[in-house]
This record gives sequence, C-alpha cells and structure tokens, in this order.
Amino acid sequence: MAVDRVANLERMLANRPADWRLRFGLALEYLNAGRLDDGVRELRSYLAASDDEGNAWGRLGAALQQMGRDDEAEDAYREGAAAARRHGHPTMAEEFDEVLEQWS
Repeated sequence: MAVDRVANLERMLANRPADWRLRFGLALEYLNAGRLDDGVRELRSYLAASDDEGNAWGRLGAALQQMGRDDEAEDAYREGAAAARRHGHPTMAEEFDEVLEQWS
C-alpha cells in the first residue's frame, strides 16, 4: 500500500515538479517507508521552495538524527524553532528547543 502511494506521488511529481505540496507528501511517504535518504532529499527540496512553518524542519531533524547526522539534525531543529516562532507556533518551537537541549 505504501509502495503504491510512493509510486503515485512520484508520478504526480514528475508531471508537476514545482508542486511543493506533492514534494512534502512524497517526503513523508519516503520517511514512513524507511527510505530516509530519499525523505531527507525531498524535505530539503521542499524547504528550499517553501516558507515552512516548522513541521518539515522538525521532520528533517528527526530523520537526520535517526541517521546519526546529529550536526545536521541540530541545524534543522534550530531552523524549525525559528520558523515556528516566526509563524506563531510557540509550542512547536518549545518542542524543538527541548530536543536541542540534548546537544547542549
């Protein structure tokens, strides 16, 4: 089932490569399927094209942390906290700050 969703999103994105919502959806499906490298790649593409409110930054941080890429994960969580604050999501920013405390 997840394979079908990934394949469908890949096809849709091939037809609409500038659709950042599709890219975010594909990134989430990759992460759910355990395809962390692909998920990270798509999240980075999504983040380069959109003004994320923090959610994608947090997902990127978690994926990178899971991959043992802690320096990159820390940067992603910092970006996510800043984005969350900019967009009025203090609870999300606090959650990211709590994760960041582990590196302090």
